[in-house]
Amino acid sequence: MHSFLKKLIVKSILRPAKGQNYEDSFFTPYQIAKGLRIFRVTIFAGLKDTLLICLGVLSAAFGLKGFLLTNHFIDGGATGISLLVSALSGIPVGLLILLVNIPFLLFGLRILGPQFAIKSAIAILLLSLTVHFISFPDVTKDNLLVSVFGGFFLGAGIGLSIRGGGVLDGTEVLAIAISRKSGLTIGDVIILINVIIFSAAAYFLSVEIAMYSLLTYLSASKTLDFIIEGIEEYTGVTIISVHNDKVRSMIVNVLGRGVTVYRGKRGIGKSGDVKDMDIVYTVITRLEINKLNTELEKIDPNAFVVMSSIKDTKGGMIKRTGVQH
Repeated sequence: MHSFLKKLIVKSILRPAKGQNYEDSFFTPYQIAKGLRIFRVTIFAGLKDTLLICLGVLSAAFGLKGFLLTNHFIDGGATGISLLVSALSGIPVGLLILLVNIPFLLFGLRILGPQFAIKSAIAILLLSLTVHFISFPDVTKDNLLVSVFGGFFLGAGIGLSIRGGGVLDGTEVLAIAISRKSGLTIGDVIILINVIIFSAAAYFLSVEIAMYSLLTYLSASKTLDFIIEGIEEYTGVTIISVHNDKVRSMIVNVLGRGVTVYRGKRGIGKSGDVKDMDIVYTVITRLEINKLNTELEKIDPNAFVVMSSIKDTKGGMIKRTGVQH
């Protein structure tokens, strides 16, 4: 029975040679091991994504019903539109969350593919049902606490869902679509959308509510960034130095980080002469930047260093000591 399940799993992942059927296909032990590994990774990833989306839905629903709804505060994006329309019309916000996000899901289907659209649709549907049917206690009536912590839980929920491969707020999908057809960046489009939303809140509700809602949006945005980018905020560092061997040794032995070394050419002076040399690349946290600069100053004060922010990392040996990337 165990052998049969192995073959069934492998055959559902690996394809037989052309002209063969599954019964005639022969899989080596390596292929079987590879198929089983792919199956385990797929199942684990699916369970992880499901857990993250469910936690995101609960967090966002708690932020909405435990803080924002009773005080008529809103957020930016599709969620903000839903809250604003609900405050003006009395339509249940759970239903509006679903209806408002439908156009964004259609954009997501075209731009980011069916897998993203399906996960997002499930996440938004779960959020809509949770907000509509599950009751949460009103935590506080203090407007400042409502705006800050309501934004915190809402932003955490959106961030966890994005980590799970879906979205609870489809504004960024629309922003991607508009940016591809215009000269605006994604950030510009999001800011423009939110300016319209908060201006409407100031006109239809009150300036005070709009100001508290802006604070909610800032809290949600910073929490979202924290969830997506992580606490460490990695920085990629490219170092061009004539003492590249010493630089590489310092990064591995002093900082305890991995390095990648690749060949390059360095331009010398106005004549444009070039010289072959090794270029060192490493990834560190922002807390290690000062230490890296101090150690580089000891080795080569004239080293050319380029640093760039990295949103996230995967694989490699970034968190291990003394091992190359």
